[in-house]
Amino acid sequence: MPPRKRKSDARAKPRQKVLVLYLANSALDSQVVAWAVHDGSGKKLNTPGDADRAPYKTGLAALRDGWRLFQASQLLPHTRGEEFDLGYLKYEFFFEQIVETTA
Repeated sequence: MPPRKRKSDARAKPRQKVLVLYLANSALDSQVVAWAVHDGSGKKLNTPGDADRAPYKTGLAALRDGWRLFQASQLLPHTRGEEFDLGYLKYEFFFEQIVETTA
């Protein structure tokens, strides 16, 4: 017997949106210096560098707008001689929102 075809399910399905903010220091109220947005709902395709302005001025502003913080980078001391190395962004914070979609 062949498998039955399902009718399309129009119910809303939860999808995750992820916001990555790189802050000037480890405090959530410090300035955003870089960011990335990833939309699992498929409603918008984001690519690196597609916006001139950060979506929020601080990590705290994202929290106040309903984003949930789920990961912060571990605070590690610099090794001697590398205190002023700017080759990476040290203060990385991951936020999420759960959105409903029918996709």
